[in-house]
Amino acid sequence: MLDIFNYTFFQNALLGVLLVSMASAMIGTYIVTRRTVFITGGITHACFGGLGLGYFLGINPILAAGVFAVVSSLGVEWMAVKQNVREDSAIAVVWAFGMAIGTLFIFLTPGYVPDLNSFLFGNILTISRGDIVAFAIFLGVLALFFLLFYRPIVTCAFDRDFAYTKQLPVRAINCVMSVMVAVCVVLTIRLIGIMLLMSMLTMPQMIAEQFASRFGKMMLLSVVAGLLCAVAGLVGSYLFGVYIVSVPASVTIVLVLIIVYVAARIIRSFSMKTK
Repeated sequence: MLDIFNYTFFQNALLGVLLVSMASAMIGTYIVTRRTVFITGGITHACFGGLGLGYFLGINPILAAGVFAVVSSLGVEWMAVKQNVREDSAIAVVWAFGMAIGTLFIFLTPGYVPDLNSFLFGNILTISRGDIVAFAIFLGVLALFFLLFYRPIVTCAFDRDFAYTKQLPVRAINCVMSVMVAVCVVLTIRLIGIMLLMSMLTMPQMIAEQFASRFGKMMLLSVVAGLLCAVAGLVGSYLFGVYIVSVPASVTIVLVLIIVYVAARIIRSFSMKTK
């Protein structure tokens, strides 16, 4: 089984999940702490509208999805701040609009729409060096933003009203973080799919939450949890393919994340009872 680690595609996949785990830890900890987890689902499904439009117009679907993702993320923020729409309601609007537009244009597109399943389930084993470089650049920009504005980000995540009283740039930080979520979605949707992307941005943080309450510690534990679960899921997908039936790596990674989360809940419950 260890021979699989000698293959270039598997090494690329491991490096890819490392970068995704680090980016997801920063973005995911922010949205979980702020209790806006569904913004990931909203932006991800809004991308579907861009994909459908891209296929219909014959342009790069990833580029069209990127435009939809960024506009949708800023649209949610605009509706919440300027139009006094509840944030979860704004996300629901973007979610439904993206899916409706995407489905409409996919049905209007003549012939067979290729690679549609890859956007739903992804295939991280197809990650290339170019994908890794692009995501590494994004991770560097994201890390620099967190390094420069760590305290305002944490304050906005935990208590937005308090951040306003301290005259922090709450709207600017929320807009930048929304755009970061959108870019992360666009860069990874074809590689890890909608299902795994949403899980990577929430499940490691939910695992880390069982053992940490501080923002920084939660981020670090999220990186560890996300990376270990992703590696275990990749190996599990390989074993499934060898001994049972071939399944997408995204499926096994999500299952591992859920199992670890349940185990973390049990461990925390047990430790609290013994105190």
